Amino acid sequence: MSAPLRPRPAAPPGAVVPPGGAPTGAPFVFPRSLTVGVVGAGRVGAVLGAALVAAGHRVVAASGVSGAAKARIALLLPGTRNRSVTSVARAATDLLVVAVPDDALAAVVAGLAETGALRPGQVVAHASGAHGLAVLAPAAAAGAYPLALHPAMTFAGTPDDLGRLAGISYGVTAPAELRPLAARLVADLGGVPEWVGEADRPLYHAALAHGANHLVTLVNEAADRLRDAGVTSPEKVLAPLLRAALENALRYGDDALTGPVSRGDAGTVRRHLARLAETAPESVAPYLVLARRSADRAMAAGRLRPVDAESLLDLLTEMEVAA
Repeated sequence: MSAPLRPRPAAPPGAVVPPGGAPTGAPFVFPRSLTVGVVGAGRVGAVLGAALVAAGHRVVAASGVSGAAKARIALLLPGTRNRSVTSVARAATDLLVVAVPDDALAAVVAGLAETGALRPGQVVAHASGAHGLAVLAPAAAAGAYPLALHPAMTFAGTPDDLGRLAGISYGVTAPAELRPLAARLVADLGGVPEWVGEADRPLYHAALAHGANHLVTLVNEAADRLRDAGVTSPEKVLAPLLRAALENALRYGDDALTGPVSRGDAGTVRRHLARLAETAPESVAPYLVLARRSADRAMAAGRLRPVDAESLLDLLTEMEVAA
């Protein structure tokens, strides 16, 4: 186990020297190989821990209570001790990664600070996209350095996740003195830092959740409706179509919009809605919302002329009122 971050006469090769010094005012350096603890061996925490090990850091302890968490520690962090949250925090002399659900984060950090498990000079990083540094205020009050380090990726909690980390972005919020270490950690993980302001964290996370989480719901909705239409393997129908749509959307933006809404084909949309109302009424409301937003974006992008959109917009308003 490495010694805690402390004053040293010179920075060894590969070390990062924050310009602001330690919270106590004493100069210090971050060693090349950090001693790390992971609180919350969920899908994200276990994978980040394994990635840090692959980058040459030492994960000496992790916490996991459920059977799934224990299995992840055994699979992704073999040889790492499964300890209590407080014990993990005490063992993480350089870097403590807190990867717990968003709504549990504040209580976990406050609890660690109250028990005296955190120390000056230790870096306490969370992996939440929704939170910035404010949720780490108790850690900062204990003299620790706060860091928000969110990987913009979806995780399954398996070794396959490690192969998806190369080149991804990390939403990072950090005090100025910690930016050198934050940049180095992201580089160690094979990623690219996106510096997000404290006030912008909710918007940043909303964008990712809207794009990724709602995409899963949308894809499964489409697959269910294809099954209703008698298609036995909807994934085979959807895979090439959705991959092309995603690639075009990322490349061309709103110019990638196609289909009846972008053309103002009110008759086709009316038939869609009528059949959905018969077969899957729960899909009518989300279809209407997305059709309305697609029409707005198509008009703003100049792909749908207002005159061609009149019948479509009237239909959507009629159906929205009826819904």
